[in-house]
Amino acid sequence: MEFGKIPEQELERIDFALPPDPEVTLRALSEGKGNTKFIVGCAKWGRKDWIGSLYPQGTREKDFLKYYARVFNAIEFNGFYYNLHSKEQVRKWKEAVPDGFLFCPKFTQYITHVRRLKDVKPYVDEYLEVISEFGDRLGPVFLMPHPQMDLKALEVLESFIGDLPAGIDLFLELRHEEWYRGREGYYRELYDFLKEKKRGTVITDAAGRRDCVHMHLPIAQCFIRFVGNSLHHTDYERIDDWVTRIGQWMHAGLEKCYFFMHQHEELHSPRLIRYFIEELNRRCGTDLKPPLIQERLF
Repeated sequence: MEFGKIPEQELERIDFALPPDPEVTLRALSEGKGNTKFIVGCAKWGRKDWIGSLYPQGTREKDFLKYYARVFNAIEFNGFYYNLHSKEQVRKWKEAVPDGFLFCPKFTQYITHVRRLKDVKPYVDEYLEVISEFGDRLGPVFLMPHPQMDLKALEVLESFIGDLPAGIDLFLELRHEEWYRGREGYYRELYDFLKEKKRGTVITDAAGRRDCVHMHLPIAQCFIRFVGNSLHHTDYERIDDWVTRIGQWMHAGLEKCYFFMHQHEELHSPRLIRYFIEELNRRCGTDLKPPLIQERLF
């Protein structure tokens, strides 16, 4: 993942402190029921360089998902961004994972980046029909509009989200800087719209885009995309801060925490997410199963 990447020598200069929670987030959490459920994973399962570390030695590529789903309970499915897969393929993926595993597919780039959310109803209908094949393995979908879509696209964005079926869980990731400018740190009109529609926000924690760490939750759920820097010491310090904040959110009413690990070099993602899980268990009283990793291969 290249988003927010900066040269390693600049990492020491970044203020990685998480912003304080805005009052609207505290109110949203107070409306939650707590008893937080954790949905944790990576952005890919098809990593050959995980063979012998995360996957057993000799694992065949066709079995990667099966082994991935024994370790994690979700996948941030970026693969749908590039291609709208067939229903048959979706059924095969569904059959490869156990009960409780969730696929969280991204909207296709034709919808978000080519058409920029305009006049897309037949394409959205087709997308929803395909992902419906996941059945009870379908998690929330996440929507990332084209990064050039700024405040002028508010009406288009609200229309697109408003037209989606109410039963579809959705989290919105925004890249254009305008959405985060101003005193509140998140465009209030859009925030109020998402709260009304019971849609969530994506918090993307990347070194080079600290504005995207906005901490605005319209619902009592968080969707965090953590972008690390090849196990630099700041990765661990940032995870420590997230564990502290998530622990506070748990006490405040957080119902679900989606946490997906990215690295600019994905080889290292399992190791850092293991640290995240171990710290959650140690400091927040959770009982999540950390992935087993052959350390000598990292």
